[in-house]
Formats: sequence, C-alpha cells, structure tokens
Amino acid sequence: MGKTIRFGVSLDLDLLTKFDDLCEEKSYQTRSEAIRDLIRGALVQREWEDDDRETMGVLSLVYDHHHSDLSQKLTEIQHQALDAVVTSLHIHLDHHNCLEVLILKGSGRNIKDTAQKLISTKGVKHGKLNLTTTGKEII
Repeated sequence: MGKTIRFGVSLDLDLLTKFDDLCEEKSYQTRSEAIRDLIRGALVQREWEDDDRETMGVLSLVYDHHHSDLSQKLTEIQHQALDAVVTSLHIHLDHHNCLEVLILKGSGRNIKDTAQKLISTKGVKHGKLNLTTTGKEII
C-alpha cells in the first residue's frame, strides 16, 4: 500500500447529507472508507470493460431439478467450460428447487459467455452473475 494523501472534496450540503446517511446505513466508520470503496468499485467495473483481462465472477442459478434433464444440461455446459469453472456448490432449497453457485475465473469474455449459456438454459428460473476482480490491480 502506498503513501496516504489527504485531499478536499466540495459537495452540495444535500448531497453530503445523503452520503452521510448512506455511510451510517452501510456502517462505514469514516467518509474516507466509503469513498475508498466507491473508488475501488469503479476500478473493478473498469476491469470488467476489458474482455481480455483475467477476472472473477460468482454465478448463482435457481432451478427446478425435476425439469427434464436440466441438471444434466447444466453439468454439460460446466464441463465444456472447465477453463472457467473453478468450483461449484449445489444446495437443495426445497423438494423441487435448487441453488447452484459457481465461482468463475478467466477472461471477462469467457466468464460472461459461460454465465449466459447457463442462465439462458431452458428451465433455469433465475440466474445472476456478480462480477469481481482477482485483486491484482486494486490497492
């Protein structure tokens, strides 16, 4: 970690009040911590704009495992993407519904493509890809 620099920020009072409310709601100890997280979030988002950069993703899928051969189709797609799928977790939510969580690593393009193939598989009720970073570029 580098040298810490202090700088001033000018804000409209109403905006500052809303920011302070957000800081309290999110349990930030200081405005500085909240601003650091906002900056890091923007930097991670920028990493995802480069489809060739190595990145990470967490994909969650909810589906009815009784749907004809759906579990097998999802497994096939994952086997075709062995370079992207790091690990998976399967949870039985109730008699019909399952939650599958996959950790994906690789180029942004490959992760997005793999996630979309899984999400768009007939029978998947809900899918969500949360993008993150390997952390190599974040201070």
